[in-house]
Formats: sequence, structure tokens, C-alpha cells
Amino acid sequence: MRSADGYFFRPSRVAQIPMPLTLADKISIMPRSSKLALPFFALSVLLLATSLGVSSLLNHFAASPIFHSARLDDGPHHSVSASYEPIQIPAAFAASTLFLFCGSAALSRAVAFVKRERQRLFRRALGAALLAGTLFVGVQFHALSQLVCQLVPDEVPTGAGAFVAAVAALHAMHFIVALLCLVYVTVQALADRYDHEYYWGVTLCAWFWHALGLVWCVILATMGLAAL
Repeated sequence: MRSADGYFFRPSRVAQIPMPLTLADKISIMPRSSKLALPFFALSVLLLATSLGVSSLLNHFAASPIFHSARLDDGPHHSVSASYEPIQIPAAFAASTLFLFCGSAALSRAVAFVKRERQRLFRRALGAALLAGTLFVGVQFHALSQLVCQLVPDEVPTGAGAFVAAVAALHAMHFIVALLCLVYVTVQALADRYDHEYYWGVTLCAWFWHALGLVWCVILATMGLAAL
């Protein structure tokens, strides 16, 4: 190759060593889905661990001597046949139902806020729904443990209590899926993913929650019939 002054020279073949990427550079070039995976996983584990903690705490209080002595005096019992014994609906189901309805109302407000581009109130409503869902799962686990303790092993195959407990457990498993969907929607909302034109994920999550609320009302009605 000829230079500007007429001399020939050979271009250098020394390869340039690339500079190592910093952690911020690696995060900046990651896809959006990869950036949201870690917050989604961390928040999901935190909420599920909190639910288990709430359930364990309630079980601990329920096993204390004060609560145990209060449950011994249940009043007169009606005579029933030997093949059928009505179940007692745990009072914790009332609290879990309240949390379920509060979460449903919070999600309805979240959909209304995102339609009007009120992002701060939208994120607060999602946070309230997350709190209500976490408390619902924790109290529901506690209530299910109380319901299972009432079952008689010999009557499990044909008893109404075992059927109600199984249906309530299936509902709790589906609600955990709904809670994980809400976690994903919340992470997306914190990343400014939703606005007044794009919010179908929030609407889908809200309708999923509402549907589970209706199913839970049917399960409560079934429990009431089984307790008669």
C-alpha cells in the first residue's frame, strides 16, 4: 500500500483486543424478556415465601393452648349417622374470601387507572392486589390444613369433606398461577410496558382473578351444603 509521500508500507495485522464488557453493558444489550426474568423470579419467590410464612404463623397460633381451649367448647353436637359426619367450615375461609374480593377490586381499579394513563395509581393498585393475593394464599393454606385435620381416614373415599378439601386445594393451585401472572404484569408495569393503548395483559389478569373469585363462591356454597 502506498502512503501519501510515495513510500510503500504493509498495514499492521495486529488485532485489537476488545475491551471487556461491564455488568451495565451486558444488561443493556440483553433482550427485554431476559431483563425481566430476574425481577419476576425474585418477586415470585418472595411472595410465595411470605404466603408460607403467614400460613405457618397462623398454624402456630391455632395450635396454641388459648385457641385450642376455645375450640374445645363447641356447644351441643347434633346426632348424626355413623356413616356421615358434617364438616365444620374453618373461619379462616372468611378472611381469605375477603382478601380475594379486595384483590379483585384492586385489579379493577388498576385497569381503570391504566386506561387513563395514571401510572402511579396503576402501580399502587397492582401492589395492593399482590398484597391481597399473598395474604389469600397464606390464609387459604392455613384453612385447608384445618379442613384436612377434620377428615376421618375411613371416610375419605366417600366423605363430602374430602371432596370439598380437594376442590379447595385445586382452586388454591390455580390461584397461585393467577398470582404469578399478576407478578409478571407488575414487573411489566414497573418497566413502563403498559399505557392507555396497550393494557390487554392487565385486563386478562383481572378477568382471570374475577373468574377464580366466582369459582370460590361456588366452592363456599358447596362447603355450606356439606356442613348441613
